[in-house]
Amino acid sequence: MATTTDHAVIESDSRTSPRPDGRKNDRWRSTAVVVLLRLAVIALALVLWQVMSGPVVPEYAVSKPTDVAHALTRLLNSASGWADIRVTAVEVLAGFGLGVLAGTVMGLLLGSFPLAGRVLEPLVAALNGIPKIALAPLFLLFFGIGAWSKITIAMTGVAFVVFYNVYLGLRLRERELVEVVQVMGGRRHHVLGYVTVPTLAAPFFAALKTGGPLAILGVIGGEFIASSEGVGHELFTAAQNLDAASEFAGLIILVAMTLALNGVLTALDTYALKRLGLAPRRQSPRGSRSPATSR
Repeated sequence: MATTTDHAVIESDSRTSPRPDGRKNDRWRSTAVVVLLRLAVIALALVLWQVMSGPVVPEYAVSKPTDVAHALTRLLNSASGWADIRVTAVEVLAGFGLGVLAGTVMGLLLGSFPLAGRVLEPLVAALNGIPKIALAPLFLLFFGIGAWSKITIAMTGVAFVVFYNVYLGLRLRERELVEVVQVMGGRRHHVLGYVTVPTLAAPFFAALKTGGPLAILGVIGGEFIASSEGVGHELFTAAQNLDAASEFAGLIILVAMTLALNGVLTALDTYALKRLGLAPRRQSPRGSRSPATSR
């Protein structure tokens, strides 16, 4: 009799618990709805822009979506346009990479040696308080109007963001975990692998996502001040010529570059956290039970 009752309970649980396939379909359906709503918002904004340009807002100031599309097509079909995109992309990637390297090294050094951190942290804060675009003329005088002046501007902005995330992450590292690893006979590389890296993973990748737009901002700002090529140079030229369509076309290129860089960093973040075992775990379907607990 007991066996029959237990069997009935198991069958009842299996009927009432949601199927994994249903949950997966619900996630896909929810994602599709969000994407469709985003596209609807963009389409509505474009329609309002097209209708209001001229009667409500001066057309020379905002152009029209159709004119912007023509300017963007003309830019992408020209060799000079792709050359400008390539120059800006190289400067952004180089400045971003060097900034991440410099910020990580500074954060690890000052975070690992408390005395050095207490001595140099106020100086770092003072340097960080200077607007990076205000340093652009100095970099231009030192490096010229070539690529290295823009790379240095981008590197400066990214380095401080990465530094503070790494430095504060080390300071907030749980001392008890370090002592446990050391008591168990762990050496420096064990502390690094089991405590330091998992602690710094989340703030480090947060700094990367914050530093990406800063790198683009630094490069474009440097190209605005003095340059002979690049997307920023084309934006400055379009503004001088009162060419709003080309201005918006250049902005679309920058938005695409920002989204591409953020997508790569998000994928890298997800992969690294998964490898470290820090990714959020999926919850089991509500109401489902294992055979062991159902008996």
